[in-house]
Amino acid sequence: MRIIFGVLFSALILWGADATIEVRKSVDSLPSIAVEDASSDYNDGLSKRFFRVLVSDLNVLSIFNVDRDYINAGFDDENVADAHKEIDYVLRYQLVNDNGVMVVNVNLINNDKVMHQLNYRIKNSKQYVFMVHTIAASINDFMGADPVDWMKEKVIISRTTGPGTSEILITDYTLSYQFSLKRSGLNVFPKWADRTKKYFYYTNLSSGSPELRKHGVYDNSDVLVLTSDGMLVCSDVSDDGKKLLLTMAPTGQPDIYEYDVASKKAKKITKYSGIDVNAQYMADGKVAFISNRLGYPNVFSKKINSQATEQMVYVGKSNSACTAHNDYIIYKARESRNAFSHNTFNLHLISTKTDFIRRLTVTGINEHPMFSSDGGTVVFVKKYKNQSSIGVIRLNQNKNYLFPLKGGSIQSIDW
Repeated sequence: MRIIFGVLFSALILWGADATIEVRKSVDSLPSIAVEDASSDYNDGLSKRFFRVLVSDLNVLSIFNVDRDYINAGFDDENVADAHKEIDYVLRYQLVNDNGVMVVNVNLINNDKVMHQLNYRIKNSKQYVFMVHTIAASINDFMGADPVDWMKEKVIISRTTGPGTSEILITDYTLSYQFSLKRSGLNVFPKWADRTKKYFYYTNLSSGSPELRKHGVYDNSDVLVLTSDGMLVCSDVSDDGKKLLLTMAPTGQPDIYEYDVASKKAKKITKYSGIDVNAQYMADGKVAFISNRLGYPNVFSKKINSQATEQMVYVGKSNSACTAHNDYIIYKARESRNAFSHNTFNLHLISTKTDFIRRLTVTGINEHPMFSSDGGTVVFVKKYKNQSSIGVIRLNQNKNYLFPLKGGSIQSIDW
């Protein structure tokens, strides 16, 4: 999602899980929860990392006041730890090594009674982070809160590693897990090919002309899809994976194209003499995109089979990136005057049906916004005071969370 006028190299390297809260609202009215570690088969390092990610996830759920103190307990203890006597809920977990398979047992306790039990097995303990996210999502569902299935999703990112080189990695939303898929060359703008996340598209800039390629996560296949002079980026994929929205500039002028995966044909959607980039699928056969039709970048929309365009944003200038979900658009806007120095870029949420507008961030450079599949959560990249973070916005809960990065910079991200 996340292309502006050219290849912009933004933020990354991974640490994660220790989310810091940027905005909190009405936390005192929430029930409290604490976590107890009852593990014995795994070393303290792994068990405590499990604890830290779990506490972070419970915090991001936005339905609890989370106690962050680390405490050991016996899994079958009849009572919670003394320090947790006044806590509403206690989540007690046990990591067990069953012939190399990690078994995770979980009890949710209220008033010293087990009210919910979970049991999981994972062959690769290095992926324990996704198990933690699954546990948190299950607790969330048990409590009847808004769905957070997005927590369990794999994230794909491209990060710069040096002049003319980058690395594509699979990670989780907290950046606690990382797995490198491509390390050599300049490979940017990775985009999941469909919801199964077995394949992804990316742009290779190591050769003479930009190449759009499709890479297999498990079979390591790497297939050339098409090439184009000037510019070639996949900015969005249809829900069924059959169509791609591309920005191409075969004659030097960037326009939006829709590529049919089966027929391998690209249809030109915009024919403006200026710059049209970063198209995103919307509802009712429409796409949102960035154009300089007003003399500065702004958000427009159009039906794929129509020539008519509609201006979507009337607040802010240099609105240079967007993401869409049904009738809502989030866009990035420059909110300071100096176009060539340090600036503030904030994210704003608008409705396509009303005059509703809501600013989502307040400081730094905020970019690469992405809606969750249910539209209730947004992930973005934040740069502030020489530090980069992955941000999570719970829209209905009005809470923002930041996951700081240690070194490096994210070039692009897809969720």
